[in-house]
Amino acid sequence: MYIVSLTYTRPMDEVDAVLDAHLAWLDKYFAAGVFIAAGRKDPRTGGVIIANDIDRERLNTVLLEDAFQAVADYEVTRVNVTRAADEFSALVGS
Repeated sequence: MYIVSLTYTRPMDEVDAVLDAHLAWLDKYFAAGVFIAAGRKDPRTGGVIIANDIDRERLNTVLLEDAFQAVADYEVTRVNVTRAADEFSALVGS
């Protein structure tokens, strides 16, 4: 799986201007099974997306569609899950 960390690079008014498009993009890829979870950082300096273990090139293509490309930097880390709580056991091996 992947952890995608977004850090805002533009003022919040610019982030808020593309927020609806970003949320629609998230909905699209949750429905497609690409994303597992997502949320804002606290304090609100960016966000985090947890993505399924898909082909990295496909993930890159998905990320390029995000409206936040204009207002944030992305850091992608691949994680090989080896342990998880019972309710998240499906993530082991991803």
